[in-house]
Amino acid sequence: MTEIKGHPTPPKRPQIILPNDMEPSYANLVRIAHTPSEVMLDFARMLPGEPGARIVSRVLVSPISAKLLIRALTENLAKYEAQFGEIQIPQVQSLADFLFRPPNKDSESDEEE
Repeated sequence: MTEIKGHPTPPKRPQIILPNDMEPSYANLVRIAHTPSEVMLDFARMLPGEPGARIVSRVLVSPISAKLLIRALTENLAKYEAQFGEIQIPQVQSLADFLFRPPNKDSESDEEE
């Protein structure tokens, strides 16, 4: 922190530059692993009927950055829910079972009629 006439001034935030050619990636699954010095986030996309998930991005961060990310996500989700309502998490055996279950055969036959 720098001082101007006895008053501390906050450090400047870095300018964030988004490259013009950067393509967004959609992910509906994340795999998290860690070592003593880093946290690895593998963002993946899993589609119905596909046997596996394709990793679309890998992000490595320090443990403190991961903790700050949790804080930022918590704050932003609270703001989101204040504006749009509570996000409902399905109460099923596992969230993965809910998100990636195969299509229901009964609903397929209903659509064909």
